[in-house]
Amino acid sequence: MRVALVRHLPTDLPRGLCYGRLDVPPGRGADPAPLRAALAGFGPARWFSSPARRCRALAAALAGGAAIVEDTRLLELDFGAWEGLAWDDVPRAALDEWVADPWGFAPPGGESGAALVARLRGFHAGLRQDCVVVAHGGPLKVLADLLAGRPVDLLAPAQPMGSLRILETG
Repeated sequence: MRVALVRHLPTDLPRGLCYGRLDVPPGRGADPAPLRAALAGFGPARWFSSPARRCRALAAALAGGAAIVEDTRLLELDFGAWEGLAWDDVPRAALDEWVADPWGFAPPGGESGAALVARLRGFHAGLRQDCVVVAHGGPLKVLADLLAGRPVDLLAPAQPMGSLRILETG
């Protein structure tokens, strides 16, 4: 099975802003053409997308009319009270606590890394055929580790916005 992991294109939000679950549109002028070209030889596949606008718009631009299944398990980590804040405005002690325990720590009113991984394990378990997944950095990072059979590293860097990774699994 081949799985294409596509991270949404950049948004027009200022750099350094926490916007995990904020439903912001894709950036103006963000061009999906390079991703479309890279997927041209991928062949028939099921399409999945996070329900966030920035992902749905990209999936629609890439899918060529194919049906797209929106799946809430592909949403970005819920950052709770941090949503919409500049990362510089999040208390340093809270960020340190998150880095010290990415699995157990949850921002106030948000979601822990363990909850994110549980969502993605459920999604991963249902994959049965070639597919394209359009989502966010956090979920794609977890899904890549699950597909590769590696332990999930919640602190590893996410794939860049507007990028594609194709993974082959058993």
